[in-house]
Amino acid sequence: MRNLKCIVAYDGSNYHGFQRQDNAITVQEVIENAIKRLIKQDVKIIGASRTDSKVHARGQVFNFNLDSSIPTERFSLALNTKLPDDVVILDACEMNNNFHARYNTKDKLYKYQIYNNKYPSPFYRNYAYHIYNELDLLKMEEGLKYLIGEHDFTSFRSSGCNAQSPIRKIFDINMEYKEDLIVLNIHGNGFLYNMVRIIVGTLVRVGLGKIRPKEVRDILLSKDRKKAGPTAPAHGLILEKINY
Repeated sequence: MRNLKCIVAYDGSNYHGFQRQDNAITVQEVIENAIKRLIKQDVKIIGASRTDSKVHARGQVFNFNLDSSIPTERFSLALNTKLPDDVVILDACEMNNNFHARYNTKDKLYKYQIYNNKYPSPFYRNYAYHIYNELDLLKMEEGLKYLIGEHDFTSFRSSGCNAQSPIRKIFDINMEYKEDLIVLNIHGNGFLYNMVRIIVGTLVRVGLGKIRPKEVRDILLSKDRKKAGPTAPAHGLILEKINY
C-alpha cells in the first residue's frame, strides 16, 4: 500500500467546496470517483484545506492510500483522463506512511482578486470580487499592515468556525495591481473559517473610506466579529500554495 501526495488545481465555480457532502457535488467526490474508475477501487482522499463553495485552488493538496501498480510518475496523467476539465492533478509523489495532507501543513498562501472598475468584467465574473466605486489603494495598504504578525483573529472568523484557538500568524500580506485587477496575497501558518474573506471585506471598507486604516488594528484588538467588514464573496478566493 502506497501513500500518494497529490497537488490539484480546480475552478471551484461548479462545486460546493472541496470536502465531500451528502447532497452536493464537491471536488473530493469528483476526484474519488475518478480514482475509482482508474484503479477499480474505492478510496477516500484527505484534503489539506476545506475550501468553501465557489473557492478556487492552484495548489490544493490531498493524500490517499493506493494499492495499484501504476507508476507514480504516470499517475497524474492517467487520473487526469478521468477528471472533468475544471479539475487537474498537477503532481503526484509517494510519501511515507505517516504523511497527512492536513495535519502536516506548515503554512498556506492565499490570493484574493478584486476587480475595481465602474463596469463588471465578463472575464472576471467567476474569479474576482467586483467593486464599482474607486478604492483608495494606499489606505488599504496602510490598513493591512496591522494584520501582520501573530494575533487573536476572533474578529475575522465566522460564527461557524470550530477552531480551538483563534491565534494565527500572518507572515506577510501585500497587494499587487494590474490595471483594474487588485490581488491580495496573504501568507500565514493557518487560517480560521472565512478569515481571508473577512479581511478582504474589511480592507474594502477601508478603501471605500468607510473606516480609517488604523481602525483595522482596533477591530483586531476588539475580538468582535461585528466590528469587522462583511465576508467578501467566495469566488474571488484562490488557494495558491501549501507548504510542508
